[in-house]
Amino acid sequence: MKIHLYDMIFYGHHGVHPEERKLGQRFQVDFTLETDPSNDKAIRHLDDTIDYTRVYAMIKEILENREFLLLEDCANTILDSVMKKFPSITHTSVKIRKPSVPINGSLSSVEIEMERSEQ
Repeated sequence: MKIHLYDMIFYGHHGVHPEERKLGQRFQVDFTLETDPSNDKAIRHLDDTIDYTRVYAMIKEILENREFLLLEDCANTILDSVMKKFPSITHTSVKIRKPSVPINGSLSSVEIEMERSEQ
């Protein structure tokens, strides 16, 4: 099974430049998690699956209450935290988009994407 959480919007204080961390900005996050498909037929109740509201809350807490210099560090923290909390997850991926990029040029956003699989 796969669960996708698309276009989550958070306000965080992340970036290499001190102004980014001081002022903060919006971040857009997509998150996908996978579980063993052989277990899908047994899903009847919330306890049989991954509660995506709890996954959302974890990502929100990390993005809004912590500071990261790099989006890569933030993504690693999200992936490791979610996989640790939900051991039935076999694979995760996260995309973090930063729409307001301090680059002297024209672009709509910068995005990093990372994946993690069970060891």
